Formats: sequence, C-alpha cells, structure tokens
Amino acid sequence: MPKLDINKAFNYSADTLKSLSVFNPLTIHKKGTKAKAVFALAVVCILWGTTWIASKEGVRHMPALQLAGIRQLLGGICYMIFFIIKGSSWPKAKDLLPLLVLSFLNFVMSNGLSTWGLKYISSGLGAIMGAIFPLWLVIIGLFSSKGKIPSNAILGLMIGFGGVCIIFFEHLADFFNPDFRFGIFLSLIATWTWAFGSLYTKKHAASFNPYFGLGFQMLIGGAALLGVSTFDKSFLPFNEIPSASWLAIAYLVIFGSIIAFACYLYSLQRLPTEQASIYAYINPIVAVLLGALIFDEKLTLTLTIGGLVTLLGVYLVNRAFKRTAEEQREVLDN
Repeated sequence: MPKLDINKAFNYSADTLKSLSVFNPLTIHKKGTKAKAVFALAVVCILWGTTWIASKEGVRHMPALQLAGIRQLLGGICYMIFFIIKGSSWPKAKDLLPLLVLSFLNFVMSNGLSTWGLKYISSGLGAIMGAIFPLWLVIIGLFSSKGKIPSNAILGLMIGFGGVCIIFFEHLADFFNPDFRFGIFLSLIATWTWAFGSLYTKKHAASFNPYFGLGFQMLIGGAALLGVSTFDKSFLPFNEIPSASWLAIAYLVIFGSIIAFACYLYSLQRLPTEQASIYAYINPIVAVLLGALIFDEKLTLTLTIGGLVTLLGVYLVNRAFKRTAEEQREVLDN
C-alpha cells in the first residue's frame, strides 16, 4: 500500500479551500475583480435556475401572462429609476425601434410564453426547453447564413435534438393530453423568439447602454403583457392576487430580474464569454433538482440522461460559434 504524503494532502486541501473561497460572500468584497466576477456568475447560475421554480409557484394561483407582466413591469421600473438617478443618457430616436423589437421578442414572447407554458409542464422540463435556443441558431443559420456553418455546430445540433428525443420518450403518452401539448408548443415558440432576439441584438442593438436598454425592454414588455392579460377571463384584480403569487413575483423581480441580471452583465464584462455562458448549463440542473424537491416532479433516469445529452449539444454549438468568432477576429487583427 503506498505511503500517504501528509504534506501533499495538506497542500492539496489548502489549495482546494482557497479555490472555493471565491464563493464566500463574507469575504468577497476583499478579493480582486476576477474573483468577484466568478462569484457573480455563481449567483447567476443558482438564481436563474430558481426563477423557474418561482414562476411555476406563481402561475399555480394566477394567470401566467399577468404574472409575467407584473414581474417585468416592476423590474423595468426599478432599472429605470436607478439609471435616471444616475443621470444616464436616454436612448436616441434611432434606438427606439430596436428596443421595441427586443421588448416584443425577449419579454413579451420569450418570457411571457415560457412562463405561460409552466402552467402545463414541469419547471424542470421548461428549463431544459429554454436551454435549447442555441440549437435554433444553427437551424436559422443553415437557411440564412452565407458563410459555412461550423461542423461542430451541426454535430451539436444533432446531439442536442437527440437529447430532446430521449427526454420526450417517456412523455409520449403525455402528448395525448392537450394541455401538455400546448405547454410544449408555448415553450418551443419562446425558444424561437429568444433565438431571433439574440440575432437581432447582435445586428441592431449594439449602440445603446445594455443596462438602461434592459430596463426599457422590461418596462415596455411588462406593460404589453399586463395589457394583454386584462382580456383573460381569469384576470385577477390586484387585491385578489394571493400572497403566494405576490411572494413569487417579489422573488422574480428582486432576485431574477434585478440581482441576477446585474450579476450576469458584471460577469460578462469581466470574464471570457465561454466561461460566462456556463450559467446556461447549470440553470436547468438547478431547476430540475429543485422541481423534484419542492413540487415532487419526477426525476427519472431518462430525464437525467436526456437533459445532459441536450446540454452537451448546446455546449458544442456555443463552443463552435465562439471558436469561429475568435478565428475571424484573429484574421482581422492580422
């Protein structure tokens, strides 16, 4: 039996503890910018995973579009007040159309429909569906891109949809349920609009302050969702909204719309893009585990394997496009 080296073991343990210390909220203010960015990213990974649970709880007691509208409207107001107090410059006239388009794609359609879909499907399944939007980017690129699609992106697309097929294998019987089909349909549209919103942002929305612009998008999208929800027969007057839904809305506004978005933008500006995008793979895992714990949602082997395979496909797609972008930058620099 090999002799245990106490010094090596001690040094390894010390190094491990040191690496984990970046997540200590009591000492994070003493650390460098990178450590704070890593901590902010860890916050995003957890909080955005929990928002699926909060949304699921909220829509159990009130109309989904009304909940999404109130959440985005309050979040947008908080952002607007903050940047008005800071004296930030307002978007220019030429920025209004991109802001309106992004409000519609990202908040009215994507957030509104994904929240509505949680009325009919589990929070874990909704989170996994939400994570597949990069796969649609590949499909859109196949039909619209003049350049060559990276082979790894095609491979990621095939693996990702293979994972989706694994997930839905155990839900084949559920497709006979109209409500389940409707929930999946809403979630799919939400991922499509998020993909188109991502492409539109890249082309048209690079000129204005992303933080202030986010507030405008939330405010416009929230007002639109709330207005549409008034036509729902089950629309609730504010004084009749149950406390459970108000608590869910408060959590979504404070932790999902304000803290998590601020942490994400902070980490995105200070970490490599590939590192910052890791939240997309952790959020569904957090949502699935919490859904099983809180709502007794089924955590089956099929769902676990299918979810991991799907996330692997999403990872390959993201990695392929990021590598292509880096190569293009290198060519331009040279």
